[in-house]
Amino acid sequence: MTIALFIVLLIAGTAAVIAPLARRPVAWPADPPDRRDDVARAVSSLRDLEFARAAGTIASVDYTRLRASLERDAFARRAPEPRRAAPVPTLVAGALIAAVAVGAAVFFLPPSAGDRAPGETVTGTVPQTDALAALEARASAKPGDVPTQLALADAYVQAGRPKEAIPRYQAVLANDPNNVAALDGLALILVASGSNDGAIVAADRVLAQRPKDPDALFVKGLALYAKQDWNGAVDVWTVYLDVGQYHFGSEMVRGYYADARAKAGR
Repeated sequence: MTIALFIVLLIAGTAAVIAPLARRPVAWPADPPDRRDDVARAVSSLRDLEFARAAGTIASVDYTRLRASLERDAFARRAPEPRRAAPVPTLVAGALIAAVAVGAAVFFLPPSAGDRAPGETVTGTVPQTDALAALEARASAKPGDVPTQLALADAYVQAGRPKEAIPRYQAVLANDPNNVAALDGLALILVASGSNDGAIVAADRVLAQRPKDPDALFVKGLALYAKQDWNGAVDVWTVYLDVGQYHFGSEMVRGYYADARAKAGR
């Protein structure tokens, strides 16, 4: 009986899709752009821009220009996309796929769902827990879990809370003094806060293990540039630009690299 009902529903669904197409073309619906995506991307870019400004790695005029551009683009209205005629094979295939999915749900979902409390959904509910809070809870429960501690430290940095990331990186280094991820993260925070000597020490510990680590080369070059060690910055960034052409800071470094070369007379 269930199989017969499924076949009837499949035929009826297919006919319902094909019948209107025989009379007139159907406009293919265009999904409206979600402006929240533009705003989210702009916020992320603005956060990176603020971090670069705090680190002193971007000129004031460039900062002002880029910030105005990001704020303008985030709220710019896009022109609506023209509607197109719907491809008939696509609609037919979509109807068939939907029918098969419904059939699979009818046959397989009830046995696999098992017992559930009254009022509970068949598939259960997914708690929408704040990602940072979840990381904090997991890190507190497992203080020796290095990946979790590193993930929490990185999350603090992304959230603009670098001071809270420092003890997490230090906790990792207490158990693993040569952990590259923790050293790189700590070095970036130090150079952003103006602790150039500390940043160089952390970067050098990474470079002793991985001489061409892009993050360490990037930070060390920034610290040397801030200390006006033009030759040192040029030497470090020469290697960095060779191995880190796709690194997030490569475009920014090229300008400072040219400036350091000019000041070093090279």
